[in-house]
Amino acid sequence: MRFGRTVGERSLRPVRWPGRPGAGPLLRAGLVVTLLGLAATVLYAPPGCGPAPGAAPTGTTSTPTGPAPSPAPTGSPAVTADGAVGDRTGGALPLPGGTVGVPVRLAEPAALAVVRPGSRVDLLALPATGPGTTVLLASRALVLAVVGAGELDGSSALYLALPPPQAERVVGQPEGSRFAVLVRG
Repeated sequence: MRFGRTVGERSLRPVRWPGRPGAGPLLRAGLVVTLLGLAATVLYAPPGCGPAPGAAPTGTTSTPTGPAPSPAPTGSPAVTADGAVGDRTGGALPLPGGTVGVPVRLAEPAALAVVRPGSRVDLLALPATGPGTTVLLASRALVLAVVGAGELDGSSALYLALPPPQAERVVGQPEGSRFAVLVRG
């Protein structure tokens, strides 16, 4: 009589489990779980979710010509009856495609009281030297933000969206030039 067992027969010996998984399989499993969670979050996000506040649209730039306001969009743009783009909550607007943002300090800060994001303005300059005539630098420029409208220390400014050629003319004005705006209706 033989007591040995062959390979296909049942036995009472304990079953041996394979060893613990190594670092590689655990890392792959963790990445798969993370990516599946991210995909579920993106697929089931509420329809009102958009880009992060302050994120600029792809392909836009702004000029580093002074203290730029924080143009964090706080509401959705609204189109008024005359075709001007505005913001329902009074916050800053995002930078439209094909334009650059230019901060401009006005000679008369009181003019900022009548300007709101979404307004259209004509930007005028009176050069510090030369003839005493004003120069039209930009026509129907979109106001993105009004910074420090109530400040009297000179830190108030307009943040305008301008096409690159007009922005270069504004930034290229000699030092001491004074700026003014005409508000469009």
